[in-house]
Amino acid sequence: MVVLNKIYTRTGDKGTTALGTGERVPKHALRISAYGTVDETNAVIGVARLHITEPFARVGEMLLRIQNDMFDLGADLCIPDRGEKLPYEPLRITKAQVDRLEAEIDELNGELQPLRSFVLPGGTAAAAHLHVARTVSRRAERLMVELASHADEPVSEAALQYVNRLSDFLFVASRYVNERGAKDVLWVPGQNR
Repeated sequence: MVVLNKIYTRTGDKGTTALGTGERVPKHALRISAYGTVDETNAVIGVARLHITEPFARVGEMLLRIQNDMFDLGADLCIPDRGEKLPYEPLRITKAQVDRLEAEIDELNGELQPLRSFVLPGGTAAAAHLHVARTVSRRAERLMVELASHADEPVSEAALQYVNRLSDFLFVASRYVNERGAKDVLWVPGQNR
């Protein structure tokens, strides 16, 4: 259980922070940027949830579960799996979490008409916020992929799969809350030439 009874510690005043292993790293370290952007994604999803209306309560439930998963993802990233024995079992993203996200993408997408053009972010407030969350999650993914490209900075396959599926989910959810795609704003190539 997490107990936070003191919010500031002063341990980061000189520009470092601690990983879950206790190792101190610069606050600008790539791993910190990666899980910081995961946290940012979670916050934007929270804003999107505020705009989910009753007919789409199921999407709101999915988003709430995803927000919890995002904390799991941050915990996974803050304790790099370097093969060392730890005195505790670190929290890791699992294949089951990826599978559930895929099933929810399929569930929502099954009610949508196929796209014949790219979608411009907008339509409804909920959809627009979901598009913002999608783009922030893509940034988190890029940072995680960059992190994983360093031999000494492991990122699990499940974590990478999860963040990749997340942006897909957010895209499909945006179309779904746009009254199942009816209010999608479609891109018209070269319209303003």
